[in-house]
Amino acid sequence: MIRLGVIGLGRAFMLMLPTLVHDRRLRLTAACDPRPEALDRFRADFPGSRTHAAAEDLCADPEVDAVYVASPHQFHLAHLRAAAARGKHVLVEKPMALALEDCAAMVAAARGAGIHLLVGHSHSFDAPYLRTREMIRSGAFGAPRMITAMNFTDYLYRPRRPEELDTEQGGGAIFSQAPHQIEVVRLLAGRPARSIRAAASVWDPARGTEGAYQGFIDFGDGLSASLTYNGHAHLDTDEFQDWTGEMGLPRDPARYGEARLALRGVSSRAEEAALKNRRAYGLTLDAAEARRAPPPPAHNHFGLVIASLEGADLRPTPRGVMVYADGERRFEALPPPAVARAEVVDELFAAVVHGIPPLHSGEWGMATTELCLALLQSAREGREIALHHQPDDAAR
Repeated sequence: MIRLGVIGLGRAFMLMLPTLVHDRRLRLTAACDPRPEALDRFRADFPGSRTHAAAEDLCADPEVDAVYVASPHQFHLAHLRAAAARGKHVLVEKPMALALEDCAAMVAAARGAGIHLLVGHSHSFDAPYLRTREMIRSGAFGAPRMITAMNFTDYLYRPRRPEELDTEQGGGAIFSQAPHQIEVVRLLAGRPARSIRAAASVWDPARGTEGAYQGFIDFGDGLSASLTYNGHAHLDTDEFQDWTGEMGLPRDPARYGEARLALRGVSSRAEEAALKNRRAYGLTLDAAEARRAPPPPAHNHFGLVIASLEGADLRPTPRGVMVYADGERRFEALPPPAVARAEVVDELFAAVVHGIPPLHSGEWGMATTELCLALLQSAREGREIALHHQPDDAAR
């Protein structure tokens, strides 16, 4: 069992909480957060756990084997260094950092301390994409030639804190949503990306950050990937997934337009932040809700994804993979998840307990950050951007 300490009890922690409370390979033993109410709630939810005012104190806690860094992006480097200095393995939220120099420093610190560094959760951990990757790597359908990824959501109109609407602070779709899509297509491509050409702009000045983008990634040797993301709360691509939501739960199409409607009565950024905080851990939410909830009936997903190979198109879905081959059309079902996002713990447990290097390593996370930064640069400068920090994932 891994004794896990958590730095940051915010939104990322809430999304992972069902996994953290249900997976028996983990035990939450410590937490650090600037909000006293969150720390009070954590001690109540996890009897025997300890809370700390500073990340350095949590990393020094002898009851912690590994640290989940779920703090805001700008603190990831410092918190990774604190954990590495104490020999603690680290799972850090995406994006791992907002600058390549910080990513490189994180990789170096982990390597120097002899710890494992994992970056996630992103949707490239999801079972349907992992199964599609296995099918591609089997060679049964020939070489991959084209990957298409498209997702339309209401992302930009969910309640946000001010920094979440500031691109320079890591806000907006490019740093929050693109890592998911980028990592899914990298997983399926199985080779280093060479360059990206992209378009993105601010459509809604009231939100002030990019809510949509398109990108074209060249992987070389005849393989490319197209990325389309639109978070402006109109079309929802869950419609093409039998109204199964991103977290594998059923969606109600009759609730169309709720995100925009909820913001109409908000008159300031402070009021919007307060609206978001109404469902923050330690105020109205606790671990009891996550413990009571059954596992989702389907797997997590990130919109419509199609891998086009020489002999077939493969379409991962929340419940399996659709195969469109030369002479047949069939569905390869996956069993529903026993624990949501357990694939994250699979990698963490393999690394910490068995010493198996993770796929979603620091080098992997640095490659994703490079692509996000290059996507933004390409959109702003109107040109193709060459990539230089892409590991060869084909051998993994």
